[in-house]
Amino acid sequence: MHAELDTLEAKIRQVAELCHMLRQDNIALRQQVLAAQQDNKQLTTRLEAAKTRLQALLDTLPEDA
Repeated sequence: MHAELDTLEAKIRQVAELCHMLRQDNIALRQQVLAAQQDNKQLTTRLEAAKTRLQALLDTLPEDA
């Protein structure tokens, strides 16, 4: 009976450690997602600015008749 309790205790400890590791991984992944979202927002803003500049350049070109 004592050996079974020791085995159960070891398994519970392993599950607790795994849970802790997964929680840490989840936090890190959430931070990575936030950083990627911020990068995406910045790139979208830069792309829109580039589109605006390009359109302004195109507007200055003479039209072919």
